[in-house]
Amino acid sequence: MAPIEEQGAVWEFDPSAASWSLIMPSGSNSGVFPVARSYHCMASDGKDTLYVHAGCPEKGRLSDLWAFCLSRKEWVELAPAFDPPRGGTSIAFAAGKLYRMNGFDGNTEQGGSVDSYSPETNSWASHLYLPDGKAAPIPRSVGSLLPIYLRNRPYLITLFGERDPSSLGHQGAGKMLSDVWAFDVERKKWEEVVVQGEELPLARGWFDADVVGTSTILVHGGLGESNDRLGDVWNFEFLQVQAGR
Repeated sequence: MAPIEEQGAVWEFDPSAASWSLIMPSGSNSGVFPVARSYHCMASDGKDTLYVHAGCPEKGRLSDLWAFCLSRKEWVELAPAFDPPRGGTSIAFAAGKLYRMNGFDGNTEQGGSVDSYSPETNSWASHLYLPDGKAAPIPRSVGSLLPIYLRNRPYLITLFGERDPSSLGHQGAGKMLSDVWAFDVERKKWEEVVVQGEELPLARGWFDADVVGTSTILVHGGLGESNDRLGDVWNFEFLQVQAGR
């Protein structure tokens, strides 16, 4: 697979003008930017920094971490995350740190660890857990990791994803998941979220999701287990999370 090479450029959409613009790296290190890739992940600190992590260049997989300063239009390479290199991993920024979990290393789905990056020290730490599907989520890739806040406390929500890859690789759908888990960032404890509603979303991977406000997650599309592309939109409102009781 040949990823799109745009020399580290970032696209910006202006909703008020319904138009796109291209932000090119500038300054003294404009020639420094991440290698082109696909199946990577991105997150924002909500202020001035975009993070890009891991993914698949034309060959192999990556474990690098980059930050793009929007005000300076400048890329900086940061300390890489723990191996193995992977694609389809997920990152989220919450409570002053960047969190990473899951992914596919080319052989197995990754799980059992919430890795955290501290911008202050440019270093990584890791919290290990038993990924048994009872006390904590099982390994997966191409899911999502998002930060929400309940009672002003930070939680990480991981949902859906692929638990077993297809023999067709990226051309097919593997075994998909439909579960939702909450991680209490302060107490470092998991709890499976009981999802309620008259109709529930199909298991899926390769979808997109984002946070609306502080405690609502919007999910769109993805790839179902039958290898069908999905175009549905779902709204998850988290009223309470019991993790860390």
